[in-house]
Amino acid sequence: MAEDSQRNFRSVYYEKVGFRGVEEKKSLEILLKDDPLDIEKLCTFSQRFPLPSMYRGLVWKVILGILPPHYESHAQVMMYRKEQYTDVLHALKVIRFVSDSTPQVDIYLRMYQLESGKLPRSPSFPLEPEDELFLAIARAMEEMVEDNVDCYWLISCFMNQLNTKFRDSLPQLPKAFEQYLNLEDSRLLNHMKTCSAVTRLPYDLWFEKCFAGCLPESSLQRVWDKVISGSCKILVFVAVEILLTFKIKIMALDNAEKITKFLENIPQDSSDAIVSKAIDLWHKHCGTPVHSMQFRRFTW
Repeated sequence: MAEDSQRNFRSVYYEKVGFRGVEEKKSLEILLKDDPLDIEKLCTFSQRFPLPSMYRGLVWKVILGILPPHYESHAQVMMYRKEQYTDVLHALKVIRFVSDSTPQVDIYLRMYQLESGKLPRSPSFPLEPEDELFLAIARAMEEMVEDNVDCYWLISCFMNQLNTKFRDSLPQLPKAFEQYLNLEDSRLLNHMKTCSAVTRLPYDLWFEKCFAGCLPESSLQRVWDKVISGSCKILVFVAVEILLTFKIKIMALDNAEKITKFLENIPQDSSDAIVSKAIDLWHKHCGTPVHSMQFRRFTW
């Protein structure tokens, strides 16, 4: 009991002096000492707390299956990943789908197409909607990850997650968005219905592209922490919070086109605050994720 009181006192103190993440970072480091790594606990941590930037890449790679839970296999597995990357890139150069001047995100797309059996017969063929989605995710990930091999595998496995685990959930998010916006501000929702804007909102940008191209890197990483660790529903609450944050501006707009145009290009300086409030909203409506087997080191 005394230990818990001391820990809670430290948490309040750290928050007051600007070190909110100190306790969370320590707890994550304890989890990362497990060998093998417990993926379920890492997911639970990622759902409950922001990931420290220094560990984000490792946690994402383990959750997405790029790296196995056993540390002793990490170096060998990444060597295989690098060899596969090199082989696929070489094949694309041989068939002249890419060259040294091809933009890196386009290389990632062609590699993904080749590996998934969807490479078109000619590089001049127009892109499909799913290709545009991939490129949006790739551009955002490229801003976050410096190493090309890591970047490709993170994009590829993230896309696979969206196309498999969340395939049935993503189409339901617009309905959930309307439901939660009504709970938070029914007047704002009614205004958008009056303007016939509800069906014309940028749902593809929000839910299919997971806010890639909408939020800056620092804010987007925190949203993707939640998506990668298992919850695409966080996207709904980011969208709701965007509308709540810019309510006065939206209420002053009188047609769907103006509202949609504004929401596609929201001011970037409010993004961090929007994401923080969205995470609070998510926890408010959906509860705080708790691991099935409580572990005492997560006591605040």
